[in-house]
Amino acid sequence: MPGEETFQEKTEPATPRRQQEARRKGDVAKSQELNSLLILLGGLVFLRVLGSGIFQGLSQLSRSLWRDAATFPVTLSEIPIHFSRGIVQVSQFLLPVVLGIMLIAIATNLMQVGFILSSSSLVPDLNRINPVKGISNLFSKRALMRLLFSMLKIFIIGYIAYITIRDQLPQLFFLTGQNVGQIFLFLANSVYQLGLRCVLGLVPLVALDYIFQRWEHSQKLRMTRQEVLEEHKQTEGSPLLKSRIRSLQRQVARQRMMQEVPKANVVITNPTQIAVALKYEREKMNAPVLVAKGARLIAEKIKELARMYGIPVVENRWLAQALYKSVEVGEEIPIRFYQAIAEVLAYVYRLKKS
Repeated sequence: MPGEETFQEKTEPATPRRQQEARRKGDVAKSQELNSLLILLGGLVFLRVLGSGIFQGLSQLSRSLWRDAATFPVTLSEIPIHFSRGIVQVSQFLLPVVLGIMLIAIATNLMQVGFILSSSSLVPDLNRINPVKGISNLFSKRALMRLLFSMLKIFIIGYIAYITIRDQLPQLFFLTGQNVGQIFLFLANSVYQLGLRCVLGLVPLVALDYIFQRWEHSQKLRMTRQEVLEEHKQTEGSPLLKSRIRSLQRQVARQRMMQEVPKANVVITNPTQIAVALKYEREKMNAPVLVAKGARLIAEKIKELARMYGIPVVENRWLAQALYKSVEVGEEIPIRFYQAIAEVLAYVYRLKKS
């Protein structure tokens, strides 16, 4: 039916419980483009700061290797030794850069999604190797957006590389008379300039990707009205059950209230619709206490119990209505009613004496 199909559309935003379940499974909104951009920027900064030291270290290592090779003939058995020593020394030069990039990658993920420890991605899922689903994913909206972002990224990087090389091309002809250090410095500056321009050029694209990822994630977690109702039942309970519980609670509270009516000193009515029962013990109480109140049938029940136990019933319209509206069961009477209550209690005491 058309109405049923409309009812099953995912029109409701995700509830906090749905969002927590998705986060527990590792399903969060995260932009890989932002990670790549910050890692690239961090790598450029580290190379800019540590590049001269790394170049000097590699130059000294290269000279020492060539000097050793020229001084002492190298046999085939010694080649692995010299090679492993070179690898260790190169690793020492590049280790700060690698560790810095790793820290940037970790910090970027924590900044986007926080700390998540989930094993759901490790559980085998046959849908991941389902060819039908794989083909459908190729033509999905997400795949289309990924393709569009990739094409824009290639275009931006290609254009920036073109204008950077074009600007540096006249200086390439003057490198023929320079030494190795000057050539390396020129190439390093050119690479740094190219990388920095790429970072600046990709910022708008990364911002769009970040917004799209969050929007897509919120759309994926949207729920139907039926799902919202089912979740509400699971968390808050069935509406019928909650109504039944509230009814039982009111019934128990009414029974307890009725048990206090025989202990009252007076019942004030208006006279047919409202009844309130007051209790006052001069030695124990600072002021009279309202022990029961009710309207219509409950008021009739209070008056019936009062007559059964010989409790005076006094008619006072405005006082009964005021107490019923402003005082809850178990509360002391406010000061503004002291004079009126004192007159009623005095009347009740005179009745008892007579």
